[in-house]
Amino acid sequence: MNRLYIKQKIFSLSGKFTVKNAQGDDVYFVEGSFLQIPKTFTIFDSSRAEVAMITKKVFSFLPTFFVEVDGREMVKIKKKFSFFKAHYSIEVEGIEVRGNWFDMNFSILRHGEVVGSVSKEWFTWGDSYKVEVLDEKLEKLIIALVVAIDCVKADNSAAATSAAT
Repeated sequence: MNRLYIKQKIFSLSGKFTVKNAQGDDVYFVEGSFLQIPKTFTIFDSSRAEVAMITKKVFSFLPTFFVEVDGREMVKIKKKFSFFKAHYSIEVEGIEVRGNWFDMNFSILRHGEVVGSVSKEWFTWGDSYKVEVLDEKLEKLIIALVVAIDCVKADNSAAATSAAT
């Protein structure tokens, strides 16, 4: 089992942050595009090779995010039409997200078996998450999924803030 930690820098405009292992070593680097359309987040491994990319679809009625891992589209997160509370669907073959992913407290299952879990770390500056990866072959997908869900949350918060003004 690998235990990884995602710590976002609270004042980073470009959305740069790292994913660290239990020893505190940088394992992945996440870089968001700044003032770029479409909005993207790219995930690099420790040798700076691109391993995943999250892209927000432009010009869609409801927000949609695509996640590529190793150059293959693996996940689609799409907002469902709703009047009151935001509802999203996560589409990924053979993978299910169970729990409260808007509070970043959920399990990731593959064919009914838990392969990872995510929990929010409290009392920290910025958002911090503990990610436990039980199937190391799925590590890049799990990290990309967590970053994508965080992107969806940030997009939803930004939309709610702009609608309130």
